Amino acid sequence: MGRMFEVSTEFPGHELVRDGLADLREGRETVAALLLQMAAPRLRALGIDVPHRDAADPPSHRLYSLLSESGYGPHSRYNALVARIVSFARAAEHAATR
Repeated sequence: MGRMFEVSTEFPGHELVRDGLADLREGRETVAALLLQMAAPRLRALGIDVPHRDAADPPSHRLYSLLSESGYGPHSRYNALVARIVSFARAAEHAATR
């Protein structure tokens, strides 16, 4: 896997990655944790140690369900969160190539 990647606070979505890693390590199923599980292969390729979690349903389904519980536009929130983690990954990939 190579070197461990440090999560820069300059990257968009860094707070989701920070919080999601902490939640996964503590065994909490939160929006940030599920988002990181969805992006885990890409983040692991960058050297970010995303803990594995097994579950019957995919993290994308569980995230949507969790967002639906609030009743405030789950589809829009889901898409915005996915876009944010993609932005983080792109910024991290760009930084890793420098």
